[in-house]
Amino acid sequence: MVRGVDHIGVGCVFLCHDGQGRLLMHKRSANCRDEQGTWDCGAGSMEFGETFEETVRREVLEEYGAVAVEIVPVYTRNTLREHDGRRTHWVHVIHVVRIDPKDARINEPEKMDDIGWFSPDALPSPVHSVLQSHLDLVREYIHA
Repeated sequence: MVRGVDHIGVGCVFLCHDGQGRLLMHKRSANCRDEQGTWDCGAGSMEFGETFEETVRREVLEEYGAVAVEIVPVYTRNTLREHDGRRTHWVHVIHVVRIDPKDARINEPEKMDDIGWFSPDALPSPVHSVLQSHLDLVREYIHA
């Protein structure tokens, strides 16, 4: 059974920021499930028995090697898409997470080709197809 295809997947999306108005983004590698070569924020599937906060803390550490200093849940959305000709269905719980920028690194090199800090108004290109809609929901929580 495949999450998001055979049953509804639940994922925590996180937009990491440095407290100075910059977002941490990563470029998706050729090994990613979809939208390879696009710039994206972090996200991960919930594991059975985890809280949203536990999922975010685990995933931020797994992906970026950083500890979440502050986690703010912002929005829950229903994400319906098509991938490889199949419908996908995810419930995404979107968070804004402050981390110390000196701790951020590529901690999953098989999934990330690059990382960088960017202003929400000057993102790298191309971006993942749902990134802008996530950013629109959390923009007011990214403080400069």
